[in-house]
Amino acid sequence: MELSANFGELRPSHWHMGLDIRTDQKENLPVYAAADGYIAAIGVRPQSFGRFIIINHPNGFSTLYAHLNDFFPELEQYVTEQQYKNENWAIELDFEKAMFPVAKGKFIAFSGNTGGSQGPHLHFEIFDTKTTKRFNPLLFGFPIPDNVPPSLVKLAMYDRSKSVYEQTPVFFYLKNTDSGYIIPKQPLLKTGLNKISFAIQAYDRQSGSSNPNGIYSAKLYADDEPVIKFVLDSIDYDETLYMNAHIDYKYRKNGGSFLQHLSQLPGDRGAAYKKINGDGVITLSDTNVHQISIDVKDANNNGSQINFAIQYADSLASVSPVKLYNHQLTPNEINELKKPDFEVYMPESCLYDSIQPFYFQTNRVLPNAVSALHQVNDASFPLHNDITIRIKPNKAIAEEWKDKIVIQRSSYGNSVRKAEWKNGWLVANFGDFGSFQAFTDFTPPQINELGKEDTINLSAASRILFTPTDNFGIKKFSAELNGQWLRFTNDKSRNWIYNFDERCPFGVHELKVTAEDIVGNVTTKSWWFKRYPYTPPPPKKKAIKKGSGKKKITSGTKKPSVKKTSTKKKK
Repeated sequence: MELSANFGELRPSHWHMGLDIRTDQKENLPVYAAADGYIAAIGVRPQSFGRFIIINHPNGFSTLYAHLNDFFPELEQYVTEQQYKNENWAIELDFEKAMFPVAKGKFIAFSGNTGGSQGPHLHFEIFDTKTTKRFNPLLFGFPIPDNVPPSLVKLAMYDRSKSVYEQTPVFFYLKNTDSGYIIPKQPLLKTGLNKISFAIQAYDRQSGSSNPNGIYSAKLYADDEPVIKFVLDSIDYDETLYMNAHIDYKYRKNGGSFLQHLSQLPGDRGAAYKKINGDGVITLSDTNVHQISIDVKDANNNGSQINFAIQYADSLASVSPVKLYNHQLTPNEINELKKPDFEVYMPESCLYDSIQPFYFQTNRVLPNAVSALHQVNDASFPLHNDITIRIKPNKAIAEEWKDKIVIQRSSYGNSVRKAEWKNGWLVANFGDFGSFQAFTDFTPPQINELGKEDTINLSAASRILFTPTDNFGIKKFSAELNGQWLRFTNDKSRNWIYNFDERCPFGVHELKVTAEDIVGNVTTKSWWFKRYPYTPPPPKKKAIKKGSGKKKITSGTKKPSVKKTSTKKKK
């Protein structure tokens, strides 16, 4: 067994919550139940897990298997029936204990590449059935050899007299020696900062693998006394977004590497950190030399350590600049930003550390815009919960337009929400800061053509594919074959695909498809097509030049060897 990702690996806005097991770039390998139990649930999702199975086991654990292709035949048939009954491809089903019992080693599905997968593999999780808290599977004795300690790349030091988002840390690159990692040519770090914290860039590997995985734990010591540690042994999906507090989010968002904090930010309520003697912020209240150690381990208890000394020097202290803002957005409090025609409401669990608010307004004129453009910070500042955006339109809006308005957010990508009307304000929730502007949307989605003939011949095709597009996003897509709902899959969230099966027998059929955008604009198209048994045409014979005695080369780059023939006439 080989891994392409382990538990706790750092991903965008989440820790990886299981193991990614390699399938040698192949799909449709058999997947077996890890232990006795029963299939408790399945799901079919765009992006995310794709097609997945959950098995409950008698010992109180559950296992999850994701990015699957077909389930085993009886389960596949049942799921298909429920999809047609509910007229929905995306579906999640729960089962009673007696419906689909399994024994250890029973075939349950074929491996695949469905959902948010970037390549064929099996995603596997172990979790507590009652609480759904995920456990690190490498703590359960998987046969994966590992005697390779974690690799440490660099150390970052922060000024904790201010927010981690108001600075770029000081970096120290690390070197591995026989006595552990060191900071080359700097046995003693001198600083003019009274309050500091650290972060590390590190990764782990399994024996015989070059794949960089996440580290399991890191523990900070000051003068030989443990201060704080983080351990990635169990995480709930409700907590996994706290990964954005665990890393230097702004540094990563702006193109840097993953830096894992050795301190718990004020608004971090996750379970990764274990406080021992404080939150990881070190106060240098004297000019003595203090010893710092960081012990990094993997799940097999292989360890790497960095040791260095630090000293406060008053001569290096700098005068703090005058703050330009009297108001600061603070973690663990409700925060609001109010302007005459723009407001932001942030719940108390929204911020991880203090943020200086930045606001800018411009009357940018764009087609169908009904408000000014309002910028509040940008998406490099992380949010744990949605913020509520309120915008007052700067144009008169007819009554029939009011249900056709969206608010668009831009900054490190775009996101769009349908606006609600509340007391003359346009309101929507967003998960990031950025620039916000309201637009009317009267443009219906576009659907690509199936063909131009009166009756399109699809005898040679194995599937039908549509890629509907819209200026602000597709909300719903559906299809009917001869008036009956037809299952199109939407695994990667862009293309809708129907693979021909028994529901489309040979003959002439009518296909009707409908696409709806987020404000309810609808486009419907229909075609007649025919399907009959298809026999591919015979391959073309290679042409031979008359009188040349040589074969004409019609493909490839290498000339075939040709036997020379006599051109003398026979007597």
